[in-house]
Amino acid sequence: MAFNGSRGLPTVGTDFDGRSDYGPFIAVGIPAGGIFTGAEGIKTAAEAALFGGTAGVPNDACYHQACDTIANIDATALDVDADAIADSAARYAFNLRSIPPRVAPATSRARFTPPTSGLLDVLTRTGGKDTFR
Repeated sequence: MAFNGSRGLPTVGTDFDGRSDYGPFIAVGIPAGGIFTGAEGIKTAAEAALFGGTAGVPNDACYHQACDTIANIDATALDVDADAIADSAARYAFNLRSIPPRVAPATSRARFTPPTSGLLDVLTRTGGKDTFR
């Protein structure tokens, strides 16, 4: 939020409720953070006034739909969000004091099971060569 604020860009916080990829990390006490641009939620009149667009329609009508492709990217949002993520990474590279201490969750710690295939598997099978098919 500090990054957007320093550039005069509108921003609001959002709760991390566990509904996305970060949920399993939070569940086992691993801090998580991120940038959220709307997804499937319906834009309110207040959001339309703050961010632009039309109230009453989905923030991203293509979210998890067939039209959710690289051809449907908002280049401005991508640019701003990539800069915000880079800013956060650089800040944490120099200073971790704002990260709260890790506390084990009340429930038993789930065990992370890596996927059976993916980038690591491809790199392992190709000897680390960047040949992707």
